[in-house]
Amino acid sequence: MTGRRVIQIPNAPAPVAPYSQAIVRDGLVFCSGAVGTNPTTGQLVDGGASGQAGQALENIAAILEAAGSGLDLILKASIFLVDMADWAAVNDVYRERMPQPFPARTTVVVQALPLGAQVEIEVLAAVRSEPS
Repeated sequence: MTGRRVIQIPNAPAPVAPYSQAIVRDGLVFCSGAVGTNPTTGQLVDGGASGQAGQALENIAAILEAAGSGLDLILKASIFLVDMADWAAVNDVYRERMPQPFPARTTVVVQALPLGAQVEIEVLAAVRSEPS
C-alpha cells in the first residue's frame, strides 16, 4: 500500500483536536493517543487510572480492528501517566488485556493530559489484512 488511509470510526471516541484516530500506510497503523473516554458520552470512565487504561485499550482495539489489525499486532506502545504512582495499576490492566508476547513499550510521566485524563496510550501496529 503506497497511499495513506484515515481511520475514523463512531465506536471509538471522536478526536478532541485536529487529528485522525489512526492512519494506515505501508502495512502499519499509527494510532493517535487514546484516553479512557466512553465513545458514546465522550466522558472519562470511572475507576481512576486503571479504569481509564482499560477503556483506552478498548478504544484502541476498536480502531485497530477497523484498520485490519488488532492488539496482537501492536509493535510499540507508549503510555503517558500523570502520576507515576499509577504505574503498577496500569501495568496490571495492560498485562491482563495485551496478548503476549508484549510489544515494545515506553512509559513516561507528563504534567497533564487532555480532558483531565490520568493515562493516555498510543500504539503502532502492523496490518493483518485490509478490511472488506
